[in-house]
Amino acid sequence: MDEDVDRSRRSLLWVGPVAGFALAVPAALFGQKKKEHEAEEVTPAEDLMREHGLLKRTLLIYDEVKSRIAQQKEFPPDAVANSAKIIRSFIEQYHEKLEEDYLFPRFRKHNLLVDLVNVLQQQHEAGRRVTDQILTLSGGALKSNDDRQKLAAALHQFVRMYAPHEAREDTVLFPALHQVVSRHEIDALGEDFEKREHQLFGNEGFEGMVPRVADIEKQLGIYDLSQFTPR
Repeated sequence: MDEDVDRSRRSLLWVGPVAGFALAVPAALFGQKKKEHEAEEVTPAEDLMREHGLLKRTLLIYDEVKSRIAQQKEFPPDAVANSAKIIRSFIEQYHEKLEEDYLFPRFRKHNLLVDLVNVLQQQHEAGRRVTDQILTLSGGALKSNDDRQKLAAALHQFVRMYAPHEAREDTVLFPALHQVVSRHEIDALGEDFEKREHQLFGNEGFEGMVPRVADIEKQLGIYDLSQFTPR
């Protein structure tokens, strides 16, 4: 009888750590999954800044075409048209609308960086007018030198404005976002951004736009990053 009790006790002592380990493993895995999920989340400011990276790559495409026009070299007009369509849909109708609907009103409400916000708003409106010109010109034949020069001028205006525009947002406006948006609002803001992105672009959004820009870069022969390294 005593031997049976002793064996039972030894069994419990052996099973206990195993059971504890079995329970601990799923908990650890769950914790790891949770951390991985949290690591994948992008803050609103990070979201806007990576979209600026997409804009910058499109500005480089505009620069390349402008340079070819100046050197009287050929270029595919659809490379310009497709770039302008990305600017129109993803930057102007989505990215800029996020800034205008969610960020600019908060800065104005807190009377913070209002002058900057007003200039940024004016530049959004000016940029849309220039994009109209680029779409119209690139959609034509571009056979006359006059049309090519008009396109070059429009591309120059767009790049000249948006390079400092996005740089000022990245270094001044976005870093000040925490002063006008609480930590709780940041999470809600991120969800609003994601919801708007899915409404407009389905499951693609930013992830779908990057390959489209890359295809245009390849079409123009400017995709290989190493070619820009000074020799």
